[in-house]
Amino acid sequence: MVYIQEAHPSDLWQVQANVRDEVVFASPKTDAERIDLATACVRKLGIKIPALIDGIADGAEQDYTGWPDRLYVIDKDGRVTFKSQPGPFGFHPAEMEKALVKTLGGGAEAAARRED
Repeated sequence: MVYIQEAHPSDLWQVQANVRDEVVFASPKTDAERIDLATACVRKLGIKIPALIDGIADGAEQDYTGWPDRLYVIDKDGRVTFKSQPGPFGFHPAEMEKALVKTLGGGAEAAARRED
């Protein structure tokens, strides 16, 4: 997971769901502020996978068009083997799973074992 720019900061585009859920934050202005915000997000959502944080210059966002959210599979050589449509509506977990299996070299046999 890569945490990129805040989607609904209080100083730009606040949504009522954030107010209701008490997750109201202004746009961070420094890397340190973004780190603090990402840390709060990971804790609040109970995220258990490693989270990286895009720098305040938004390099990962610019390279991968991650906003609003996007799913990728990247192989061990750094090549993108799967890129979802923008989420959450463009997420198709079965397609991503197939790409993961293929990327990891498991083929159809490994996918069938996981379905059992």
